[in-house]
Amino acid sequence: MSGINILIEKSARRLRAFSGEECLLEAQISLGFGAEDGPKRREGDGRTPEGGYFVCTRNERSKFFRALGLSYPNEQDALAAFREGMISQREWDSISQRIQNGQRPDWDTALGGFIMIHGEHPDGREGDWTAGCIAIENGQMQKLFDLAHLGCPVRILP
Repeated sequence: MSGINILIEKSARRLRAFSGEECLLEAQISLGFGAEDGPKRREGDGRTPEGGYFVCTRNERSKFFRALGLSYPNEQDALAAFREGMISQREWDSISQRIQNGQRPDWDTALGGFIMIHGEHPDGREGDWTAGCIAIENGQMQKLFDLAHLGCPVRILP
């Protein structure tokens, strides 16, 4: 199915998947343990990113049931980090080019990476427990996994 858009509202702890104006899925979410501290800025900060991303990987055998990898860092994240001296010109160029080509950006920089929408923790966790990812109940994750394909746009709001 094409035309799916995912909207994540961090403050409401809610994920919704839309086809046009029709909401196909609504789920409560858990975020990164640093979610209250603003958007993700660097590896290990426990924050969940904010901005426009796309699904760049799919993993049906995730430790967390199923996982959809997000294109964090995006160009805006990388440009801000480059201007702050956190990443090199080469890293900025690589991230920018890969995003423009619809590919997974480099997840091995000072910005971090491996930001996913995924299912529950196998040990069962409550509240904001991820390292920056978005977690939803496994049944809802299966539905989302079936709807969202590579390139699917994802908007993460504060």
